[in-house]
Amino acid sequence: MSREPDSKSALQCRSDAQKIAFGPVVFHAARLLRDMGILAFLARNRHEGSARDDIMRETGLSEYAVRVLLESGMVSDLVYEKDGRFFMTKTGHFVLNDPMTRVNMDFVNDVCYHGIARLEQALREQRPAGLEVFGDWPTIYEGLPELPDAAQRSWYAFDHYYSDASFAQCLPIMFESRPAKLLDVGGNTGRWALMCLNHSPKVHVTIMDLPKQVSRALANIREQGFGDRAGGHPANLLDHAQAFPAGYDVIWMSQLLDCFGEEDIVGILTRARAAMSDQARLYILETFWDRQRYDAATYCVVNTSLYFTCMANGNSRMYHSADMIRCVEQAGLIVDAGIDDLGIGHTLLVCRTS
Repeated sequence: MSREPDSKSALQCRSDAQKIAFGPVVFHAARLLRDMGILAFLARNRHEGSARDDIMRETGLSEYAVRVLLESGMVSDLVYEKDGRFFMTKTGHFVLNDPMTRVNMDFVNDVCYHGIARLEQALREQRPAGLEVFGDWPTIYEGLPELPDAAQRSWYAFDHYYSDASFAQCLPIMFESRPAKLLDVGGNTGRWALMCLNHSPKVHVTIMDLPKQVSRALANIREQGFGDRAGGHPANLLDHAQAFPAGYDVIWMSQLLDCFGEEDIVGILTRARAAMSDQARLYILETFWDRQRYDAATYCVVNTSLYFTCMANGNSRMYHSADMIRCVEQAGLIVDAGIDDLGIGHTLLVCRTS
């Protein structure tokens, strides 16, 4: 973060501390100002403002409900009052309209909120204790197909929002060498594989992931008419006895390695290296918290680590780039290039064997 903490006054620090103390309360109030239609109504009447009675009629909420939500919105700088009428602030505009803010808020509410109360348990026991609010799985990845609809939608929306922004920039970089065979490790729904198949009429893509994920990805690919150029390699990446398939020009790992602890990352990369020829390249796409351009981005990336702690698997995090590069080197690979500022704060590491 760019600001030195000691530069703030004691009064400002105490004020910031109260915002943290009431953070969970303010979060839900802000979300309900959005989801109950109050911010949208204020946006439609942004020039003349809205009376409390008008908001009540529009939303069907009681005077009490409208009053407490508006007052919370005022002290959290989402709403302001002038001459008895209410207006939305610029911050309120972003809560209502900004895709990143919506994706983040829905992810925190639908995926993280109830389970994160078990964060202390997760830290002490080194397991995703919060995941128990949804089901009995060792990690969230086994449970993805069975999560409640809202949690599943918000999880995929969060994942796709950040990856999609960088994929278009990554395609020409990766296809500069004209690979014929690509191994997509952690292919998830097949989103990247489909982009590759659309980009190149000659490439063949293999999805390597958990069996249910491979099945879903290949079904999506077949629906798009690319079934003849796609295959699957079901595997549990945490089983280090399972070798990577060989013979690929490119191995692709997008937002994958942050899902594992360092020991498992080294194990995964070691097996990937064993399957690579001298000409093959491994591409690692990640959001490293030390390579973000803005403080807000660093804040979001760092706090996403706590989702991994409590909900995903109990031992992974969003990494500092130096930590990831150290894991790459421990696996016997060489970082040939690091390309920053792709999409929304992504970095692409290009790795080779020698």
